[in-house]
Order: sequence, then structure tokens, then C-alpha cells
Amino acid sequence: MKTILAVDDSASVRHMVKITLTAAGYQVIEAGDGRDGLAQAKANAVAMIVTDLNMPNMNGLEFIREVRKLPPYRGVPIVFLTTESDDGMKQQAKAAGATGWITKPFRQEQLLAAAKKFLG
Repeated sequence: MKTILAVDDSASVRHMVKITLTAAGYQVIEAGDGRDGLAQAKANAVAMIVTDLNMPNMNGLEFIREVRKLPPYRGVPIVFLTTESDDGMKQQAKAAGATGWITKPFRQEQLLAAAKKFLG
């Protein structure tokens, strides 16, 4: 079973991500911000990360940059799940190491399609 890390400061969004992905057979670990997400990534073997952009303590871009420094996470797919749809922000996210982008509010099919695409 593949494990996906969901990083978002909104408990309801994390819950929605968890329900969607566990129903499809994935295991989901939750984190409330980038700092917590980084700790979870270091403590667990994660096959994919879904992260918010705007969070307290450590935002999504900082989180991705830090995760990408960890050798096991150099090739792990990271999908941004955010209300931001600005092209400049998408470029920054890509430069930081994001592999995908889903705009909130998201449809469950979008998230499942991303998981399938990146995890097979």
C-alpha cells in the first residue's frame, strides 16, 4: 500500500484528501503545516506528497524546497493543492520542485487522477 502525505492547515481539506485517497487504497498521513510535514516526511516513507501553499510556520514553497533536499524525496511526486491559480506562483512552485498543481476547491476525480498518474 502506497503512503501519501497530506499537508494542509485546514483540517477539513486534509479530511477530504484522506477520505478520497484511502477509498482508492492509499494510506494517508496528515500534517498541519510545512514544518509538521517535513517532520512526517523524515519519519515515514512517503510515495507522494499533496501540499497546500499558504500555511503558517512554513509555507508550501519552503516545505517543497526543504523536502527536496532530503535524498529519498528527490524524485517523489509533490502536488500543490491550493486556492492560488496565478501563473507566476505556478512557475515558482515548479522551480521549487512541485510536479503537479490542483486548484481548490478540488474534485475528488482530480486528486485520484494525479495519484494514479504519479503512482501508477
